[in-house]
Amino acid sequence: MSLYPPIIAQEILYMKLESNDAGATTIREYLVKLLEMVWEEGEGFDGKRPFGNSGWEMDLLIPLAESGFISGHKDEESGEWDLDYQAYQAGTELISKAINSLV
Repeated sequence: MSLYPPIIAQEILYMKLESNDAGATTIREYLVKLLEMVWEEGEGFDGKRPFGNSGWEMDLLIPLAESGFISGHKDEESGEWDLDYQAYQAGTELISKAINSLV
């Protein structure tokens, strides 16, 4: 049983994103572009660097931290976000729920 109701998953899909290598403006658009890449590249798809850089998951997790869905700390000097293991796991669960709500 999920802690998150379906409405939360839909809300997450429409969260705005900062500038990213996918050129997506929402989490929904990012996920669609990711799926398009998987389809187009087939066996050659690089899950570590689908849009050219590693750490691409953070493009989706940082908005969740900024919105308070998961915990995280933003370093004031560098502007970089730090997510502990529990926050990362909670964020990946929320993204999975958002993906499942696409159907």
